[in-house]
Amino acid sequence: MEALGAYQIDLRNLSGDSHEYTYSLGDAFFAELSASEIQKGSLNVSLKLKKIQKSFNLYFHIEGFVFVQCDRCLQDLRLDVAIDEEVNVRLGAIPSEGDEVVVVSEKDGILDVAWLIYEFIMLHLPMVRMHAEGECDKEMIKALHKHQPVVDDDIEYPDADVKGNKAADPRWDKLREILNNN
Repeated sequence: MEALGAYQIDLRNLSGDSHEYTYSLGDAFFAELSASEIQKGSLNVSLKLKKIQKSFNLYFHIEGFVFVQCDRCLQDLRLDVAIDEEVNVRLGAIPSEGDEVVVVSEKDGILDVAWLIYEFIMLHLPMVRMHAEGECDKEMIKALHKHQPVVDDDIEYPDADVKGNKAADPRWDKLREILNNN
């Protein structure tokens, strides 16, 4: 985590009311973070910090791309990223993170923006991460189809309620009759 020292801001010793920081995130940034779902990427981060009395408003603009694992074929998937976020920070006795305000220890006064940046990126990625149809690894798709159960529309399933499903529990028949009569 030593490489992430550049992402620490000493809030107690800031002079002036406005500061700007720029970061270029590359593969080394994501490698340094443990348990990172993002394998690699290239991002530019612009951070504007404004001091207002005893609190700080941080405005993040993050732009670039990251590579994550495709949920279907497990190969690298490039996702473009464009994020604008705001965080309110204040100094306090007990450090905490909430939805509205991040409280940084008055004793240390150090804010680590590396995790904030990473969390913003992760929250803006889609839940399902897959290549467009036809762009996945052909060998992996073949392997998936090989192990996928096949339901043939031409085959009749005499002991099943729906093709491919197991026979229905007879206790539900009375309920189906009630639904069908209404």
